Amino acid sequence: MKRSIKTLVIIASATITSCSTIKQAGLPNGVQIPKEFTPTTDTAANPFAIKDFFADATLQRLIDTALASNYDLKVAVQRIEIARANTRIAEAARLPVVNAVIGAAVDRYGQYTMNGVGNFDTNKSPNINKKQRIPTPTPDYFLGFRSTWEVDIWGKLKDRRRAAYTRYLASEKGRQWLATQIVSEVAGRYYELLALDNQLRIIARNIDLQKRGLEIVEAQMAGGRATALAVRQFKAQVLNTQGAEIDIRQSVQRTENELNNLLGRFPAPVARDTSIIAKVVPQQIGAGIPSEVLLRRPDVQQAELELIAAKADIDAARKAFLPSLNFNPYVGLNAFKAPLLLSTGSIAAGLASSLAAPVINRRGIMNGVNIANAEQATAFYNYQKNIVQGYQEVLTQLQSIENLKKAYHLKVEEVETLTEGVATANDLYLAGYASYLEVIVAQGSVLQAEMQQTNIKREIFTSIINLYRALGGG
Repeated sequence: MKRSIKTLVIIASATITSCSTIKQAGLPNGVQIPKEFTPTTDTAANPFAIKDFFADATLQRLIDTALASNYDLKVAVQRIEIARANTRIAEAARLPVVNAVIGAAVDRYGQYTMNGVGNFDTNKSPNINKKQRIPTPTPDYFLGFRSTWEVDIWGKLKDRRRAAYTRYLASEKGRQWLATQIVSEVAGRYYELLALDNQLRIIARNIDLQKRGLEIVEAQMAGGRATALAVRQFKAQVLNTQGAEIDIRQSVQRTENELNNLLGRFPAPVARDTSIIAKVVPQQIGAGIPSEVLLRRPDVQQAELELIAAKADIDAARKAFLPSLNFNPYVGLNAFKAPLLLSTGSIAAGLASSLAAPVINRRGIMNGVNIANAEQATAFYNYQKNIVQGYQEVLTQLQSIENLKKAYHLKVEEVETLTEGVATANDLYLAGYASYLEVIVAQGSVLQAEMQQTNIKREIFTSIINLYRALGGG
């Protein structure tokens, strides 16, 4: 017995020594986050309050519907449930497993085996009664409880549980990041609809103006003051604008269907009654201090938690080299005759324990450590990538908002100038100082400028929505 214990101690010591030589793979230095996004950007500690931008009650209802009914979010919730269940499984692995057992077996021992000779000799003994005689073949009945328990002396199971719990937290961050994406897409589609509605109003107004111009040219042709070519040019302009109107209506239908898909419902009209041109763009938008902003993003937090989980996996993989201490107790009723199973004399209990260390399969465990190290490196690079990508997204949207606001003010002046030009061209045409082509060009220019003005306004709000997403949402 002493020799066996000594052998186990030697094996355990050798295993612990070899495990200590397996180092956790090192990681390179992480990226250094700049102190500010741009020298001219407001970097106050508080980020832009996107709730002010989502003050539109109609948009708020659409966002609430999406957060409650979007199927991707529902799938994400189920993934969280899976991660939570994995955490409970890892926690249960640290507890004893107890099974209620009803068992029966039968053996026929050979005459030249230890059990065969022993049973034969026992049945000849005068010290046993009739009930204690061993039958041949020999049944074995058991009714009771058997248990197995691995004592977590090295913390291996605790590390696995920590990894599972951290991944559960990461899955929740993943759901938050997905919710941010959904909110951004709903808001983006909503303002795209407002822009399309405004463009339809612009086109409808221009069609009316162009039709009046066509009527004037037709009247002039009847009086001999205009040619059929002029009439056809004005009519072609009307037809072209009407075709553009059909294209925009199709875009409205497509955008409504995409928005309804985000809301988790079948295609239906989307209520809206606000012109995008009437929306006021915030004058100043502060992104906040980069390190605080980026570390608040759910995708960055998710990547950080995945990195922590990967480190826990490495710890558990390295500890797989260490000996595992197992206990196998049992208690119940055990007899080789069924009628005797429920008697008090059949009460039995026992306990077996073992300290086992891997010897032959060490290469497989080593590869498990290598896999864990590679997964840690993958999580680390993914974490660094999300930080760099987040910084670039915030900076891009801040610059986009500033540039688009400047472009919008210029476009407003351009529309005003071209509108005045249309009135002047009409007056000059009626007075005979301008050709019909100049009128058509003037009308086409103001239509194009107004459409571009609406698109720029939509792009401004799209950039603000993207900034909301880049800052991690609300």
